[in-house]
Amino acid sequence: MAEEKHHHFFHHKKDEKPAGGEYGTTTGEYGTTEYSETTVTEVVSTGEEEYTKYKKEEKEHKHKQHLGEAGAIAAGAFALYEKHEAKKDPEHAHRHKIEEEVAAAAAVGSGGFAFHEHHEKKKDHKDAEEAGGEKKHHHLFG
Repeated sequence: MAEEKHHHFFHHKKDEKPAGGEYGTTTGEYGTTEYSETTVTEVVSTGEEEYTKYKKEEKEHKHKQHLGEAGAIAAGAFALYEKHEAKKDPEHAHRHKIEEEVAAAAAVGSGGFAFHEHHEKKKDHKDAEEAGGEKKHHHLFG
């Protein structure tokens, strides 16, 4: 085995040395030094792109808010139904009371989600106005 092959990560070969005099290579008193160039590209978004982005997010939050509201209504209606069933079916009243409480908790959670999305929608609306250069509305009491 006169010639051994060394396999390294990313196939670097230690035995090969770069030829001197190439661009980015200098040979000095302390050995060979290599330099590399990097180009940084910065993406700058225009006000119009930001405006459409915020409007799209506002629309998504509005949709999620409506889903949260629908969930709260459905869970609240189911909780009322289970409350009625607990009175109507005394044999299984305990089960119906538990299901009523679970449905009520789901209604509260869904309402909280709708409330959160409402505030996210308001924030995105405000950001869209600022990005689009629209006039700020000054209200007397709010």
